Amino acid sequence: MTAHERPSEHEAVGAYALGVLDPADAARFEDHLAYCDACAQQLEEFMGLEPLLASLAETPSAVPDPAALHAPPSPQLLDRLVDEVAVKRSQKRRRGLYLVAAAAALIIGGPVATGVMASDDGKSQAALPHAHSTSPAEDAFFNHMTDKVEATDPVSNVAATVGTEKKAWGTHAVLELKNVKGPLKCSLVAVSKTGDEEVVTSWSVPKWGYGIPGSTNEKAKQPLYVHGGAAMARSDIDHFEVRTFDGKRLVSVGA
Repeated sequence: MTAHERPSEHEAVGAYALGVLDPADAARFEDHLAYCDACAQQLEEFMGLEPLLASLAETPSAVPDPAALHAPPSPQLLDRLVDEVAVKRSQKRRRGLYLVAAAAALIIGGPVATGVMASDDGKSQAALPHAHSTSPAEDAFFNHMTDKVEATDPVSNVAATVGTEKKAWGTHAVLELKNVKGPLKCSLVAVSKTGDEEVVTSWSVPKWGYGIPGSTNEKAKQPLYVHGGAAMARSDIDHFEVRTFDGKRLVSVGA
């Protein structure tokens, strides 16, 4: 807007509401608005008309006949206002799409995105997610267990690793189980140094089994990860046993 086209502050309310003032004129109007109650009230009324102007911008054919209005604007002015509103709304839509795309990228990329953490010297460094994070039990086994013991039974050939961490309420334990075929129902039992027993967790083994490298079933190649808790203190546990529901011991893992 050139100097000779510049409206007075009182006449700039509509143009300001539409967002078509250049930065200098907009700044001048905002200074004026700070002490002019009449313009402030008029601006509020204009802002309430924005949805109507937006609909006119999207459907120009729906513009009412100017002759039917009490104070009809010229067709050229109406067309210019509609065009300007359409441009402004188009810009807002594009900004909205950019934000939606960015949010979608964060949501989709979140689970595999690298994190940033501070190293001992204060410099940031990338932290890649651990490859083993498909379940809470598996994540706990690889990332939270402070102590692990393992064993393979010479008769059943079932292999087990038990990871444990001390808790105020007792012991959190995670079992990694391999080379076991089903169908079976099993339990992980904590045995104390005095012979007391406590079931930590239980599960079912499907017929194809878990942790069988040569299996033709892809699901059977993956180990089983289950976790649970025992009220026993970590120092009171002598060993763990994997047993079937009918009492057969598949493997014993020393503590």
